[in-house]
Amino acid sequence: MLLTLEDVRVHYGKVEALKGLSLEVGEGEIVALIGANGAGKTTTLKTVSGVRPVTSGAIRFEGRDLIGVPAHKRVQLGICQAPEGRRIFPGMTVTENLEMGAYGRKGGKGKGALGPDLERVYGLFPRLAERKSQAGGTLSGGEQQMLAIGRALMARPRLLLLDEPSMGLAPKLVTQIFSVLTEINQQGTTILLVEQNAVQALQRADRAYVLETGRVVRSDAAAALLNDESVRAAYLGGDVSASK
Repeated sequence: MLLTLEDVRVHYGKVEALKGLSLEVGEGEIVALIGANGAGKTTTLKTVSGVRPVTSGAIRFEGRDLIGVPAHKRVQLGICQAPEGRRIFPGMTVTENLEMGAYGRKGGKGKGALGPDLERVYGLFPRLAERKSQAGGTLSGGEQQMLAIGRALMARPRLLLLDEPSMGLAPKLVTQIFSVLTEINQQGTTILLVEQNAVQALQRADRAYVLETGRVVRSDAAAALLNDESVRAAYLGGDVSASK
């Protein structure tokens, strides 16, 4: 397995946010985490990326123990996150934001070396190419989401962590973003996806975990969960047809 979490517990003060969470992500997969607000999905991503410390348990990436490895070192190992809320640099241009994404990687981060990476991002998101000299803060919400994902890709991640990429976007843009995520995965990047739009997540993922109050309560192939009556009733509004 590329990523393994075993019995991970994480606290915010006295509040236990993850309560013995275990999951696996295989190389080449898209794995989705679904669940209600407060289930621990974002905390899971922050824990994998090194932003939240672990109280107990084990996290391994390609068999390497990540406990105690700082966030910037995890980026160098191949783990990169596009956070919830985009968090781009509003005063920097699109190109400058993308260049910042390559800042922490080892070697090959001079301006000349970034050419192929920039072309890849612009190929995935042609709208960014049209706005490469525009300040990030002047982009639309959808364009900023594209920029956040593109910036993460500039680190050349083996594992891309995505937190709510569809948040606040119009349905047409949501479909476009998820189509690009599938293409990114087909190009060789493994994805761990947190997404409130459970239908889109399950339609694109290989496997999924259902989280409730910091615990995994279900795990299965994404297609099986998508067609499970109890999952549809709890997380998909009882109907999946509208988003197909």
